[in-house]
This record gives sequence, structure tokens and C-alpha cells, in this order.
Amino acid sequence: MQPEQLQPAQLRPVPGTEPTARARMTRRRWVAAVSVGSTLLAVAGFAASQVIKSPAQAAADTKPPAADVLTAPVERRVLKETVVLRGTVAAGQSVTVAPVASGGEGAAEPVVTKLPVNAGDTIRAGQLLLEVSGRPVFVLRGELPVYRDLKPGAKGDDVAQLQNALRNLGHGTGNDPSGTFRAGTKAALQAFYAGLGYDPRPALDDDGEAVKAAEEGVRSAERALEQAQSAADAAAPSPSGTPADGEDGTDTGGDEGGGGDAEARRAVEWAQEDLQTARQNLADAQAAAGPMLPAGEVVFLPGFPARVDSVSGAVGARVTAGVMTVSAGKLVVRGYLQERQKGLVRSGQRVEILAERSGTTVPGKVRSVSETLDEGQEQDGISEDGSDGERAPAASQGYPVVVEPDKPLDRALAGQEVRLTVEAGSTDGKALVVPVTAVSMGSDGKSAVTVVAADGTQRRVQVRAGTQGDGYVAVVPVGTGRLDPGALVVTGIRQAPGGGA
Repeated sequence: MQPEQLQPAQLRPVPGTEPTARARMTRRRWVAAVSVGSTLLAVAGFAASQVIKSPAQAAADTKPPAADVLTAPVERRVLKETVVLRGTVAAGQSVTVAPVASGGEGAAEPVVTKLPVNAGDTIRAGQLLLEVSGRPVFVLRGELPVYRDLKPGAKGDDVAQLQNALRNLGHGTGNDPSGTFRAGTKAALQAFYAGLGYDPRPALDDDGEAVKAAEEGVRSAERALEQAQSAADAAAPSPSGTPADGEDGTDTGGDEGGGGDAEARRAVEWAQEDLQTARQNLADAQAAAGPMLPAGEVVFLPGFPARVDSVSGAVGARVTAGVMTVSAGKLVVRGYLQERQKGLVRSGQRVEILAERSGTTVPGKVRSVSETLDEGQEQDGISEDGSDGERAPAASQGYPVVVEPDKPLDRALAGQEVRLTVEAGSTDGKALVVPVTAVSMGSDGKSAVTVVAADGTQRRVQVRAGTQGDGYVAVVPVGTGRLDPGALVVTGIRQAPGGGA
């Protein structure tokens, strides 16, 4: 017999055991509220932990980080105060050749008609540099720059310079006194021009008329003297003491008392004076005539061989400015001092010249420092700490300085930049040296350094500061203070990163 199965419709819940829908909803809300509240309490607790600190923790967080003392050893050495700048290697004298061809009225504008040299060529004394409108421009040895035409009769040091230059080229100046342009110098100049293949310009542009006129004056004076002498001879008394008579017995001579004879003698004296004057005029005309050296046809350089630095002209070009630049003499270094450097550099100071491309150093000295500000120059420099490869800001002005090397520089350095280190000052032998930052001034106005012992204790030593250079200063202990080489002195305080956190 099978048990009786109940249909679903017959199943009924036990009264009081079935939850209502409202109860279930209330239970869920309560669980969510508890969960949200727990989360909020956790967040609030974390925030409070970040904001609220104990007094001990707050004091620890706000105290300064631990200090770290910076020290440097005391040195014993020669201290040099230096000035560092840049310079350019150049010849001792550089000349821009800007000739002006002379000519008479209606002469054409000068043009370059021959240019036998090129940039970089080596030139010698007496060599032709160029030709302008058919006239030569050559170079001679001499230190004085040309400033006037040199003509016969001229005197001065520039004439002596020309005479020396001609003699060095094998053209003797005869018996001419040094510094006087006379016949011997004229002959030497004539021969020099002939060697170049040119005729020198005449000192007098009159085709020799002055000399011709003077020569004619001498001839006239000589004839006048002959006539006066003949008249005087005719008026002279005869051996019998009476004037000479003609064949017919008439009086052909003077008058009574010998008046005619005296007048004839005066005429001879005047004729002699006139002849002397005419001869002097001729001598003057001859002295003034002859070849001259125009200022526009010569360039004087102090030494040879010389060098053509640049050529800006060309055959056929009009000469309106410099045609070329030539240089000669011992190579020097030219630089520019900034305003802050000028007071530290003076003539005679020692200099180290460093050719940075080759690493070669050459000692030298300051030859000159200009007192005049040269504006418009690009100033190249070194950083104030003197480090290699760092340039100071460019300046538009500077004071020219010339440095002369102790031994000749390599000619290949011409035109290159070099580094100059000028020894502006130094200690007298070895001295105690510390960084500038190690010296401080106390409330009493006295300078001192702070020495740090091995155990960290510190003591102040009063010092007297001396020469400074390259960030260091020479010091001398004062009183009973002791300062030994190798001792550590305080140079600053460094904050330890993250100290006390």
C-alpha cells in the first residue's frame, strides 16, 4: 500500500515560522549600515594617526637636521694670485697696406695692376708686394712707420732708417751723413728702383727746369765776370803810371784821378759775388733734384722673413681701402683685459702661455697694458674659477694687453687662440695656505680659522691674512695660536639630508 502523496497546494507553512518581506528588508539595511560605519571608523582612525602626534614625536620632527662640518687641510706652499684670459698669437707688428698712387691733375683712380704675392707667403726685405697704377709698393726693414715722402735734402731718423735698409740690400750711400738725404742716398735709391725694374719718381716734377735755369744763371754770371775783368784790365794804369792811350795818342782809359779804374774794380767784385750766388743756386737745385721715396710706395717692417696675413685686393680692383695685411717680428700674444682684471695686471709680470690644441706651454711676461679702453672688441675669457674649456660671458670692450714669450713661438701658432695665466702676485716663498672660506671675522673684528681636532673638538686660531689667489689665502698665526700644515680647518656647514626625521 503506497503512502499518500500530498500536492503542493496542500502544503502550508507552520503558523509563525514564515518571515515577512518587511522583516527581511530591515535586516539587510542593518547589515549595510554596520559595514559602512566600520569603514568610516577605520578611515577616521588612520587620518587621526597622521594628524595627532605626541609631544615627543612633534619635537623630534621639528628639530633641525644634524649638521655636517666641512673641513679642508692647511697647506704649506707658494701661493700665486692669477688672472686668466684668452689671447691671439700675432706678429709683433702688423701693417695694413693701403697705398695711394700719386699723380697729377686728371689722374685716374688708382687700381691694382700687379699682385705677385698670396696670403700665407713669406716675404723678404726689398721684395715687391704689389703694383698700383704702374707704380711699385715694396717692403723694407725698419721700425719707424712711414709718415712722409723722403726727398733729397731731408733729414731725420726716417732718413737714417732708409739709408740702413738700402745698405743692407747692398746699395751703399757714399759719404752721406747718417740721417741726411744727399747724393750718396740718391744714387743708392736710384739703383734699388732699377733692380725692381722701375724708375723712381723725381723729387721735383719740373722735368729738370730748375737745374737748367740754375746752370744758365752760372753761365751768365761767368760771362759777366769776364766782361767786368776785361774792362778793369783796360782801365788799369800803364807801366808809366798813366792810363793807356790809343795809337793816335787819344785817351782810351780812365779819367783823371784814377776814378775809372776804381769803378772797374768794383764791377769785377760785383760780378764775382753774382757768380758765387749763381753757383750756390745751382748747388741747391742739384741737391733738391733727383729720386725721391714716396710714402705710398714703401712699407717698413721690423724683421724678416715676414708674412702675408691676408690679401683682399685683386688685379684690376680699385684701391679704396687696404689691399693686404702683412706682419713681421717676433710672435706675441694680444688679449683684452676686463675692467675687473685691469688693476691686477701690469708690465713685467710673469705669464704662462698655453696652446690648448697642442698642450704646449711657454713662459713669457706682460710687455704692455693699455690705459685706454678699446671698445667694440669681442672679449673671450675663462670662467672665474679658471676651469679649462669654460668661457666667461663675452664683453664688448677691453683693455689691450700684449704678452711677449721668453722664447720664440712656433710660427704655426700665428692666428690661433691661446690661454694666458698671468701671475698677478705670489707669496715670498712657501706659506701656510687655507681656503678663503676658512677665514672668518669675529665680533672683535679679528680674523681667525677654526681648527678641528681628531676627536671633533674645535678651537679658534687668530690669523693675519695675506696674498689671495685661486680661492686660497695665505695666513700667519697671531699670538700663541698654533696652525700646522695638515691640520683641518672648518670651511662651512653642510646640512645632512633627512637628518632627524
